[in-house]
Amino acid sequence: MANHAYNELMEQEKEFSSSYRWQHWIRAFSIVALVATGFYIAVPFIAPEPNPEPTNFLQAYIRGWHEIIGWILIAVFFFKTYLFLFTREHRGELLSLKDLLDTKVWAQQIKYYLFITKHPKLNGIYNPIQFVAYIGFYVMLIGIILTGLVLYVHTTHVGLGAVLYEPMRSLEVIMGGLANVREIHHILMWGIMIFVVAHIYMAVFNAVYGKEGAMDAVFSGMKWKHQDH
Repeated sequence: MANHAYNELMEQEKEFSSSYRWQHWIRAFSIVALVATGFYIAVPFIAPEPNPEPTNFLQAYIRGWHEIIGWILIAVFFFKTYLFLFTREHRGELLSLKDLLDTKVWAQQIKYYLFITKHPKLNGIYNPIQFVAYIGFYVMLIGIILTGLVLYVHTTHVGLGAVLYEPMRSLEVIMGGLANVREIHHILMWGIMIFVVAHIYMAVFNAVYGKEGAMDAVFSGMKWKHQDH
């Protein structure tokens, strides 16, 4: 009886479109693959078996996949930016800016995470703390893309590599040289890894504590919300 009464206070609502969910998972798997291949490029921990044939190009093979997946991440980044800025279906993300500037929502959200009060009513789909975290993530993503392109033009001198060569070399100079670019690239990778761990933890926290199907939404697109929200 109690469960029936609780369910009456909930209603199902579409949270994420299929295009949003696809780009999310492509981006997630791309980041995992880029971290794995990036670690190998930095510290080659596997050596191919020696043989007399000129086929021991494991480092180049891994770097090639790293670059291919990097371009996939760049494509998804631009697609996600388009969804955020220009599509009506994803207007809820832009509406989160209202909550970002509301000190009362900030205070209630912090109290929610401290188990003091209930979740605040939001204008958008992201709470202010979540939105700031996503801003930080995208700043790091832009940084790792740019530093990755600087490194890319040193290995590919034709096609798009040739087009990007001069602007990326100028950026390399601004960053203090190729060694600094590589170091920044690695630091940003660690920052993104920390964000991913925190993101998964908070998603599980909201799913368990909020009981609104927050984890389900990124798979099915649907989320349960209290009718008074």
